[in-house]
Order: sequence, then structure tokens, then C-alpha cells
Amino acid sequence: MKWMLVVLVGGMTPVNTDLVFDKFADCLAAEEQMRKHYTDAFKVWDRWAAANIERRREYSKMRDLQAKRLLSNIGTCVPHAGGDT
Repeated sequence: MKWMLVVLVGGMTPVNTDLVFDKFADCLAAEEQMRKHYTDAFKVWDRWAAANIERRREYSKMRDLQAKRLLSNIGTCVPHAGGDT
């Protein structure tokens, strides 16, 4: 059986990645790597925002929005029955 990585944008809307794996473990590893990229991107943004946004209140609001935007995207591995040639 093959496995496809699907991203749930905002934790709800499925987006097909067209990434298909022969092994479930490989699909899970790709999902973990994707999650790490989102986390790393948030950390980079957070460092920039902490240094550049002067008002603490604005920083806090923007940080919450950015966290929801980046960290609420999750991946899941689903069985793939696509045509093998």
C-alpha cells in the first residue's frame, strides 16, 4: 500500500501535496519534517517580531495570529490508491 501526505490547512481544509510514499514510516517522517519547517519559520518570525515591533500589545496580537497561521497546519498520511504503472 502507498501513502499520501495531505496537509490540513488551519487544521481543517485538506490540501493534496501529491507526495506519495511506499512506506507509512516515510510518510510520517515527511509530516514531521513539514511540521519542523513550520515551527522553524515561526521561530524566525518571532525573533524578528520581538526585535522590530515596539508595542508589546501589538506584538502579542501579531504573535497569536502568526502562530495560528503557521502552527495550525498539520499533515496526515492517508492510504493512496492511485494508479500504479
